[in-house]
Amino acid sequence: MPVSLNELTAELNNLLKPEQFNDYCPNGLQVEGRKEVTKIVSGVTACRALIKAAVAAKADFILVHHGYFWKGENQCITGLKKSRIQMLLQNNLSLSAYHLPLDAHAELGNNAQLAKILELNVGSPLDAEQRNPIVFCGRLNQPMSFDSFSQHINKKLKRVPLSIRGASEKIEKIAWCTGAAQNFIELAVGVGVDAYLTGEVSEQTVHIAREAGLHFFSAGHHATERYGVQAVGNYLSEKFSIQHEFIDIENPV
Repeated sequence: MPVSLNELTAELNNLLKPEQFNDYCPNGLQVEGRKEVTKIVSGVTACRALIKAAVAAKADFILVHHGYFWKGENQCITGLKKSRIQMLLQNNLSLSAYHLPLDAHAELGNNAQLAKILELNVGSPLDAEQRNPIVFCGRLNQPMSFDSFSQHINKKLKRVPLSIRGASEKIEKIAWCTGAAQNFIELAVGVGVDAYLTGEVSEQTVHIAREAGLHFFSAGHHATERYGVQAVGNYLSEKFSIQHEFIDIENPV
């Protein structure tokens, strides 16, 4: 049985609580499509390739982590943005996007799901003073050497990480934040973890890691953020007895 678009959107907002976040983009329903939903397609980014795949999959609703209308970008609907939105409207497809709320959710979010994939035990967050912490901290199920953990990431995420070797012989305590969170590395240094893992790396990140003796792993923005949107899509599928398909548009970044 289909679920109404209004009911689906209300459930997502209740689950992810976007009103609690000061984000870089609007969270929630960004483009309105048909009023009833029988199939959800989820993906990391609302690129043209994902929309085209969702149309082919006969979806009614696309759920993503990276949507549209980011702060600081040109708000005019022209060029590539026009092409994407036009395809959504022509096919009566809804687009819903959740950025920081999807990173932060304690069970279904990107950081929580990455912990499951990499077999990390979640402890107290590094940014605990925030209303919705997004920098997770915990321990490996079993301590690993730098090389072993690099191989572990490669095996689990199907991505060879950019790795900077630190000082400790074994990695046991680790902090992580998916996506472009390399600027949180100094939080990790401050609490004395063995390693910090995120999606991206900047030029200065390497020097901070080396000078602090911190193992650092950049495992890919896309690769680290594939799992939260899948978990939320599966949650909605089970709750409303509708179809859900995750479509992974490969991205080397």
